[in-house]
Amino acid sequence: MARPFGRPGGLGEEPPIPFENHGKMSWVFELYREYLENQQKTEKRPNITLEQSFQEATEEGSLKILVQEPWMGTIRFKRLAIHPINSPEILPLYENPMEYLFHRFGGGKFKVNFYRGMSFIATKNFKPQGEPLWRDIPECVED
Repeated sequence: MARPFGRPGGLGEEPPIPFENHGKMSWVFELYREYLENQQKTEKRPNITLEQSFQEATEEGSLKILVQEPWMGTIRFKRLAIHPINSPEILPLYENPMEYLFHRFGGGKFKVNFYRGMSFIATKNFKPQGEPLWRDIPECVED
């Protein structure tokens, strides 16, 4: 069985589902678009589509969910979660980010940062209204 966004051509793997069927990830793809276009120019891979490049990038990708909080007269961003992009636990985020953030963390000013390996790719901000449940969640520590 193919992994979400798995590499095609592996022994025993089904071919990946065409990108058009990954509608839940379309907003993430748009965040990656500039990075992918630049990568294609510099790596000179003419036979690879942006969608294939996106699938490769998400295999190596991760995301961080952060929330803005007051800190010593200024603000900081508290890390609430770190996940591989294709983690089953995070898939509901792609379908409805505001609902996911609200039900899991409550209201606040959130950033979802996307990475490929150690390279920062893009960020998307969300501001669900409601009680800030995240205040009682300990900060996520990076490995």
